[in-house]
Amino acid sequence: MRYLVHHLLADSAARTPDAPCILDGDHVTTFAALDDEVGRLAGGLARLGVGFGDRVAVHLGKTREEAASMLAASRADAVFVNINTQLRGPQVRHILSDSGAVVLITHRGRLRGLTEALAGLPALKALIVVGGERGVPKGAVPEGLPWVPWDEAVAGDAPPPTHRRRVETDPAGIIYTSGSSGAPKGVVVSHRNVVCGAGSVSSYVRNTPDDVILSVLPFSFDYGMNQLMCALRVGCALALCRYLGPGDILEAAKRHRATGLAGIPPIWSALLQLDWDADAFAHLRYITNSGGAFPVEHVRAYRERLPHTQVFLMYGLTEAFRSTYLDPAQVDVRPDSMGKAIPDAEIVLVDDDDQLCGPGEIGQLVHRGPLVALGYWNDPVRTAERFRPDPLAPKGLQVEQKVVYSGDYVRMDAEGYLYFVGRRDMMIKTSGFRVSPDEVEAFFYDSGLVRDAVALGLPDPDLGQRIRLIAAPAAGQTVTAEQLIAAVQRQMPSYMVPKEVELRDSLPRNANGKLDRARLAREARGEDA
Repeated sequence: MRYLVHHLLADSAARTPDAPCILDGDHVTTFAALDDEVGRLAGGLARLGVGFGDRVAVHLGKTREEAASMLAASRADAVFVNINTQLRGPQVRHILSDSGAVVLITHRGRLRGLTEALAGLPALKALIVVGGERGVPKGAVPEGLPWVPWDEAVAGDAPPPTHRRRVETDPAGIIYTSGSSGAPKGVVVSHRNVVCGAGSVSSYVRNTPDDVILSVLPFSFDYGMNQLMCALRVGCALALCRYLGPGDILEAAKRHRATGLAGIPPIWSALLQLDWDADAFAHLRYITNSGGAFPVEHVRAYRERLPHTQVFLMYGLTEAFRSTYLDPAQVDVRPDSMGKAIPDAEIVLVDDDDQLCGPGEIGQLVHRGPLVALGYWNDPVRTAERFRPDPLAPKGLQVEQKVVYSGDYVRMDAEGYLYFVGRRDMMIKTSGFRVSPDEVEAFFYDSGLVRDAVALGLPDPDLGQRIRLIAAPAAGQTVTAEQLIAAVQRQMPSYMVPKEVELRDSLPRNANGKLDRARLAREARGEDA
């Protein structure tokens, strides 16, 4: 029975031991080989003193070792904490300190940038260093902090059974996600969350052992991690793509004959700027989008350029992995919809008094089911705000079932399809109206003149807030702010038309590749130099 994260790999290794599991360039790792390495690394963690519930931090680029480290933490009765490689020393230190990680697995090439981050962390017992068999740079590891090379860590046997028996509701990992302000917050996901998430997504995209999933997104991002877990669950190959630009995706998709590709809006936008080799996506059966609204203009462009590829529009949040998806058969009918609830989830919309919203009404999305996370690590106040008792539970139920309040405003139509309106904490209040930034941005995306756009609300003595649009022109477009406004203002309500437009060559992105709205908002308020 599969109920712990590493069971996904073990089961596939037992069924098809010699099938390809990880494709990294020309190197192929089979399911049996990865399962063996995971077991030996779990033994190495145990020898370093890792025990039940301890946190094991993983700070590696997208490699076989990164996947093995996450799975080995699970097999060693520990909790993985995957740290995005885009994060810098102070952010890495915060995550290590906040999580209380006892072991960090990283690459020797990253150590110089982490020296200060690793100093004086009381919980940290040791490092495992990929490439450490060549030694580590002098002074890169704080004095007194033990380290072992990866090859030594995986040289022994798998750990013996322990006296503690884990269950599916035990923590499996902590996913750190940056909010609109403050330090990264850790979302605690259970084994049940991860295993059920892989089962749900792989069922509706219809993954089979014949698939080759192209892995572009980082494993530290819940969406990216789900690609790995889906591949392990169904026993198909996962092809690693180290994304530096859209050309890397085209090359990897062609090389590995990728059948599945998951992305976020900036990736889809960047790909549209390229002329594709006709063979690059010849085998692509489906693509999925999450992590932000997929502009309708881009949806239509992909339907035209990839007519035989299914497009799955999805909505999710780290606190519940995936909440909704739109059946590809509906994409041409309602390309602006995020669909309906995924398998084994209930999605409802409630008003500020926790009353159900009807068709056409706007309410906060609430998710109930086995994908709801365990809360925020070390943050009881924020946990109580977002993870609450089910407002619709039977009154006689004595044990409360937790649901997660998404913080997102959503609208449902008469047929039950859902439409994203905007973040509760990002809604712009202008001229007496509540305006969603996504709605403003959609008009500019539909014009075809911009590839990236962010709408912000800034304080205004007359309007309450005035709308500023920050945008990057589409490839080949030379456009002024005045021309951009002229192209859309006839389609927009007057109160939605931005009062200010700032054009840039490019917009900043956060560690997960999403547009960095928080940074742009701070800059607009004059808080960043």
